[in-house]
Amino acid sequence: MRDRLRLPSSPGFWRSPLRGPWFTSVLGLVLLAGITVLFVTGLVSYAAYNPGLSPVNDKTPDKGLLGFYLFAWPTGPVWLYRFTQGVHVTLGITLIPVLLAKLWSVVPRLFTLPPARSLTHALERLSLLLLVGGGLFEFTTGVLNVQLDYVFPGSFYPLHFYGAWVFFAAFLAHAALKTPTAVRAVRRRSRGEGHMDGAESTTAEPAAGAAPHPGSAQGARAAEGTGAADVGRSAGAASGPGAAEGLRAAADGAAGEGRTGAASGPEVAKGARAAEGAGVAQSAGAAAGAGSARAAEGVAGAGPGQSDLVSPCPAEPTVSRRGALALVGGGSLLLFVTTVGQSLGGAWRRTALLAPHGGADPGGGPNGFQINKTAAYAGITPADRHEDAWRLVVTGRTGTVRLSRAQLLALPLHSSALPIACVEGWSTADQWWRGVRLRDLAALVGHDGDPPDVLVESLQRHGAFRRAALRANQVADPRSLLALHVNGEELSPDHGHPARIIVPAAPGVLNTKWVARLTFGDL
Repeated sequence: MRDRLRLPSSPGFWRSPLRGPWFTSVLGLVLLAGITVLFVTGLVSYAAYNPGLSPVNDKTPDKGLLGFYLFAWPTGPVWLYRFTQGVHVTLGITLIPVLLAKLWSVVPRLFTLPPARSLTHALERLSLLLLVGGGLFEFTTGVLNVQLDYVFPGSFYPLHFYGAWVFFAAFLAHAALKTPTAVRAVRRRSRGEGHMDGAESTTAEPAAGAAPHPGSAQGARAAEGTGAADVGRSAGAASGPGAAEGLRAAADGAAGEGRTGAASGPEVAKGARAAEGAGVAQSAGAAAGAGSARAAEGVAGAGPGQSDLVSPCPAEPTVSRRGALALVGGGSLLLFVTTVGQSLGGAWRRTALLAPHGGADPGGGPNGFQINKTAAYAGITPADRHEDAWRLVVTGRTGTVRLSRAQLLALPLHSSALPIACVEGWSTADQWWRGVRLRDLAALVGHDGDPPDVLVESLQRHGAFRRAALRANQVADPRSLLALHVNGEELSPDHGHPARIIVPAAPGVLNTKWVARLTFGDL
């Protein structure tokens, strides 16, 4: 027996008194709300890339029906992508302690034997495998992407996209089955069952269909009810229709909570009074026996429901449930404070200690703001950017023109105050960009008044987004520029010199740096 208790498949192996339906349900309801927001903002982020516009933007060409919701990404408000992706990344990181606590609370189920008791049970276990595995995969790849650690095989975009659909499908199925149970378990708190007491009074939760723990308030009530039933057994007997009616009333009173556990004292007493009124005090004792039998059935027949979360031999508590939830909440708050600053910017950025683009701004001066990819990393050499070598090639309806940087500076210049926001969740404050409007460049090659889509190509020779496509609405927006200056100074090499794209509300990778060619037309 002692050896069996040491095996993870034995219920006695997991002895924490904190585990139980209520604790798991609270965490589950938090995740229900949080993961729904994560999924929606993730889909929005995917739509922001305009993957249906051109193959160069689409890193998931086999998505099929999964792209049913895609729409033309708008250019306003200018902070749109900064907001949606900031929420997605910050919330995802903040939920990590909640996810880990939820997995801890249900870990006994991972070792339940036999693995499948029926086809239905096997399908349920398979859905849980997809749920747990998908959740760990999505959170892990997301964190690695935020930290710029691309150690996973393949591209982040298809891995995270397809993984999200698998995970969320399993999540929806699990939520549909478990949410009503979780809500009922949380509401039990209003019945004064002491789930938030201090560590000294924390006991294992009563399992569904099992007798209450002797040390709990509910257990005390059940014991009181049993005593009342014993008194009833010695009170005498009677017969006739009145006795039968009294017996049923007493049985209902004693077994009222026995359907989900042992009978409680007040209900037994109520039954006893009803029986006494009919002259059948002995019926209370019979009812108590029926309630005890049902409680025993609940313990013996507790299946893979909520009851398997409760240890049959709980250890002494070292923390209350209030303390455990505070620990989880404190961990989430710490991650939030050390991450959100990379999206808020300003003084908050210095608090983003866990984010690669947190802390102080890089360098100083007009070009002293966040950089995701340097010129050296992209393989851009000074020779590539030299004014004698670099020419912007613009192609459209009427042909092709080649423009030097000096010729671009001679065109009408315009200014826009726009941020840069990236998929990793970081963003800059509004920077003051100055350059040539994209719609004016389209007009140079025959698209006057009706600018079409544009394919943008970079001097960068390798990389997923060295070529990117912009929709006609993005080209037509007067704030969309081929930027030549930022904050009153010429672009630095790391910020895209000699010229870069800047478009309102677009993901950072679509704001192509080191632009070499613009091809206007339907893509």
